Amino acid sequence: MLDKKQVLDKLAENIRVERARKNFSQEYLAEKANITPQHLYRIENAKVCPTILVVANIASALDKTLNDLLPVNM
Repeated sequence: MLDKKQVLDKLAENIRVERARKNFSQEYLAEKANITPQHLYRIENAKVCPTILVVANIASALDKTLNDLLPVNM
């Protein structure tokens, strides 16, 4: 069974890395993903557990797949 904290930490890291690669600000990515910048901040700092739909929106905004962001091989 996966550890929730490890999954959230890895998801947060993956989103931060991909956002940095695209040179997107948190505000810009949040707007593209249709969430608030505050919510994205909390996701990127592993403070909340986002729904799969929110993760899918973030992935789409980053031109990535869910598999690219979700730590499935932990």
